[in-house]
Amino acid sequence: MALSESPFACDHSALTPEARKHHSDEVVPALRRLVKSRREVPDGYAFELPAESAAILLAAEFASIERLCCPFLDIALRIEREHGKFWLELSGRPGTKEFIREDFAPWFS
Repeated sequence: MALSESPFACDHSALTPEARKHHSDEVVPALRRLVKSRREVPDGYAFELPAESAAILLAAEFASIERLCCPFLDIALRIEREHGKFWLELSGRPGTKEFIREDFAPWFS
């Protein structure tokens, strides 16, 4: 049985107004300020963040909320071995890359 696919749109009903405000006004801007670099991956983009505990925890908070309102996203947190780089990867089915580029436009400037 195939899963139905959600639209490329944020589901605002997935969060309480307070959670949505916290996510959009605090978590997302704080994470965006930490972006050190970005790279294109086959189905989306990966954003390099500081490989520090505070950034990892913030990215985990972002992922735990973002998965509720944007269920079409694949979200991966990748920490490279030997104290390497830390990446937040957003990807998904065809069309996701274009959504990310538009919806996360400030992350590319």
